[in-house]
Amino acid sequence: MKSDLTFAVLLGGALAPDDRVRALTRGARAIAADGGMTHAAALGLTPELWVGDFDSAPDDLLACHSDVPRQAFPAEKNFTDGELAVEEAMARGATRLILVGAFQGARTDHALSHLLQAVTLAERGLKVVLTSGVEEAVPLLPGSLKLDLPAGSLVSVIGFTDLGGLSLSGVKYPLDTAEIAFGASRTISNVATGSMTASLQSGRALVLARPHDFSGS
Repeated sequence: MKSDLTFAVLLGGALAPDDRVRALTRGARAIAADGGMTHAAALGLTPELWVGDFDSAPDDLLACHSDVPRQAFPAEKNFTDGELAVEEAMARGATRLILVGAFQGARTDHALSHLLQAVTLAERGLKVVLTSGVEEAVPLLPGSLKLDLPAGSLVSVIGFTDLGGLSLSGVKYPLDTAEIAFGASRTISNVATGSMTASLQSGRALVLARPHDFSGS
């Protein structure tokens, strides 16, 4: 079986590097989006391309990574720097994307865009993981997925539509083909008991975990 071609896309949100992030990005090729280049050194990655309008890349960062090829875009454009980096990774054959720095940061609009984009990328057949080191998420579409999480860590399912036939196992509060209305909070703040499985019959969602947060256990 052919292995996935993994790209780490370095985004401008917060990052607290830990063993899980390093394991996700180990051996990955990398592309940085504007200020996301700040994460490269912490992860031991050398991006093969740096894209964006460079409005959030300070002069010292630009100087430190002057050897990385750049693809510059005007500030007035129809796509975020992160989306441009993702499209470039896909053009280079990516089948699996690790969106590093996808949460928090100064721009809620950008963070929300990353979450929504991850779902649309999954619909296009890509494997996607979003991470900040504090939080990580994977899209959940009709079908099933398995997540290896520390026992006791918080986990939620965030629906972007009504969810039909949602089942959860390996969690403190399991579900069996539940119908979840869009915007309902029933699937927030569950607790993983270890490896968990989520399956869905219809709808679009993200499974969002906090692997170091044991406040719910």
